Amino acid sequence: MDIDKANKQAVERMMQAQPVVTGMGKALDAIPGMQEDLLLHAGPPITWERASGPMRGAITGALIFEGKAKDESSAKKLVESGAIKLEPCHHHQAVGPMAGVICPSMSVYILENKTHGNLSYSNLNEGYGKVLRYGAYSPEVLERLRWMEEVMAPVLREAIIMSGGIDMRALLAESLHMGDEGHNRNKAGSIIFTTKLAPFIARAAPNSETAASIIQKLADNALSVLNPVMAACKGMVDAAHGVEGSTIVSVMARNGTDFGIRISGLGDRWFTAPVAVPQGLYFPGFTAEDASGDIGDSTITETAGIGGFAMASAPAIVTFVSGTPRDAMNATLEMYEICFSEHKYFTIPPLDFRGTPTGIDIRKVVETGITPRVNTGIAHKDAGVGQVGAGLVRPPMEMFQNALVAFAEEYGY
Repeated sequence: MDIDKANKQAVERMMQAQPVVTGMGKALDAIPGMQEDLLLHAGPPITWERASGPMRGAITGALIFEGKAKDESSAKKLVESGAIKLEPCHHHQAVGPMAGVICPSMSVYILENKTHGNLSYSNLNEGYGKVLRYGAYSPEVLERLRWMEEVMAPVLREAIIMSGGIDMRALLAESLHMGDEGHNRNKAGSIIFTTKLAPFIARAAPNSETAASIIQKLADNALSVLNPVMAACKGMVDAAHGVEGSTIVSVMARNGTDFGIRISGLGDRWFTAPVAVPQGLYFPGFTAEDASGDIGDSTITETAGIGGFAMASAPAIVTFVSGTPRDAMNATLEMYEICFSEHKYFTIPPLDFRGTPTGIDIRKVVETGITPRVNTGIAHKDAGVGQVGAGLVRPPMEMFQNALVAFAEEYGY
C-alpha cells in the first residue's frame, strides 16, 4: 500500500474543502443524532466521574439553561443516573470550544462543504472570561446565553440566509494576511465576519436598537468568528477522514481529562492520553495553580493547518499566550517537520506567502519526536469560575505512538 498516495488524497480533500456558513438552527433540529436527553461535549468520550471542573461546570450550566437542573448536585444526579447522556461533539459532525457543551435548545451555525457536501456545526461564541464554555454558570452567564438564544440567534439566522452564505475558507485566507492565526487570535476574522453580516442584521432585526445590540455584541467579541471557524475546520478534516491507508490526523480534541486523536485511515477509533496543563499568561489574581488541564475542540484548527501552525502570521498572539514574535515564527517552522503538505489557500506573508503546515502525519511525529504546537485558552480547575488565562500546550506523544502501532497492525506492516 502506498501511504504517501493515501496521504496526498486526504490532504488534498482537506485543502479543497470549501465550508460555507449557510444557516443556523436549533441543535435538536440541526445536528444529526441530537436528542432531548443528550449533551454534546468537547474531546473524546468522558463520564461525569472523570470530568474536569470546567467540564462539570459547563454541563451544569447547560442543564440549568435547559431547565433540567438547578445546581451542580442535581446535574450530577441526572448524568450519573443515565437520564442525561454525554457524547463528543465529534461524533455528531460538530465542535465546541473549551468544554464545548452543546445542549438541545442552543442555536448552532450550519456549514456546508460545497466541494464534498458534508455538513458541520458549532454553537455561538459568548466572549472571554466568565462564560459557559469555561465552566461558569452564574446568573449573568445564563442571562447572556438566553439573550443570545432569544434575541441574537433569530436575527443571525435570517441575516445568514439573506447574505447567501459566508465562505469561511476565503475569510480565513484573508484574515491570516491581517494578523490572525485562526485559533486564539481572530480579531481580523471577527471584523470581516461582522462586516459581512451587518447590513443583513440591520434588515433582519425587528428594530434598530436590536440590530445595534447584535452588531455591537459581534464587534466587541474578538472571538465572534471562532465557532464558525472551528466548524469550517471540522468540515475540512471530515472531508479528509476515512481515506484507506492514510496516516493523517483528522481529529485532535481535549475534554480537560484526556487528549484524543483520530487518524484518517483508522476509522472512528480514538487514541487518548492524559492532558497537560497549558503554560502561559494568567489574568490578574490567577496563577498556574488555578489552571485546569487542557480542554476544547479548538485544536481542530491546528488539525486543519491554522492556529498554532500559523503563528508566524500572527506575531501579536504572543501578547496573549506568552513568548516572543520569534517564538511564533519558530512554532510554524517546526510544524513543517511533522506535516505532509503545505496549504494551497492558507498562506503566511512573513514566510514569503508559504502555505501553512497542513496534514499532521503520525509517522513524522513519531520519527522526529516533535508533537503539534497548540495555543489555547486556560480554564480554572474548579467549576463555576471561568477563564483565567491563555497559553501554549503540546499533545502527549503516547497517542501518536499508539496510533502508529495500531496502523501497522491494521495494514500488516
